[in-house]
Amino acid sequence: MSDSNTTDFTNPSTFILLGIPGLEAAHIWISIPFCTMYAIAILGNFTILFIVKREPSLHVPMYYFLCMLAITDLVLSTSSMPKMLSIFWFNSREIDFSACLTQMYFIHCFSAMESGILVAMALDRYVAICHPLRHSTILTNPVVAKIGLAVVLRGIMLILPYPFLVRHWTYCRTNIIPHSYCEHMAVVQLACADIRVSSYYGLFVIFLLTALDVFSIAVSYTQILRAIFSIPTKDAQLKTFGTCSSHLCVILTSYIPGLFSFFTHRFGHNVPLHFHILIANVYLLLPPMLNPIIYGVRTKQIWNRVLRLFTHQGT
Repeated sequence: MSDSNTTDFTNPSTFILLGIPGLEAAHIWISIPFCTMYAIAILGNFTILFIVKREPSLHVPMYYFLCMLAITDLVLSTSSMPKMLSIFWFNSREIDFSACLTQMYFIHCFSAMESGILVAMALDRYVAICHPLRHSTILTNPVVAKIGLAVVLRGIMLILPYPFLVRHWTYCRTNIIPHSYCEHMAVVQLACADIRVSSYYGLFVIFLLTALDVFSIAVSYTQILRAIFSIPTKDAQLKTFGTCSSHLCVILTSYIPGLFSFFTHRFGHNVPLHFHILIANVYLLLPPMLNPIIYGVRTKQIWNRVLRLFTHQGT
């Protein structure tokens, strides 16, 4: 029996991404909605950035945080989609080892940043509704910049061990990744070593981010709801709550697919692999596509600027 498949190799020069295992024949068809979602995400998020930059009236904390979210979504989707589409369209499955680690780092780092930005946006809504007269003095531009810097540094530092641990392991069985991008655990599970350090650290990061961020958002919205229900008139309650509805929709689209993908990867052994990979891909595409749509449609200031932009272009 040949030992060619069991030859030890450390830090293989390339990995092979399978795309969506079991659905290779449908890759072309799957690429159509994925490419459409990516195009909408690019157009929508650049539109948000363009409108906020052009409109001085939007130079306030809520829209600064929205711009941070747009930039994060652009990087997050662009880190995975070009390579994914090359697999679907050209069967270009090879990815350099260093490029794989870079992709892994950017995907997980900017996912962590997005979660932090959602917390910052919840804080902004809390101050705006519970302390409206002090909003401009509490969330000044320097404070917003410091919050943004803290979110970025937290993402960078928490995810930094991922590529270093992955590079440390020895890979002696295969370099084929049954995934469409270099997801952390999908790569780590190829190692023929005790990977508990990577696995436990990944769990620690996920639970730290999820517990800390979801708890912070929950506390903010508990106070917000208390303030809303204390408003005497129903119309005023609905109007005030409407200012938070966009953010709540974004939270749901960001956390639900991500948590589902995470738990099925570690514990959903009965979940078909192709279904898990599809959900993991949707997790990287759905929030970047929906976030600008949600804010564009449900936020009057942005929607009016979008209509004005296209109206002026059409005249």
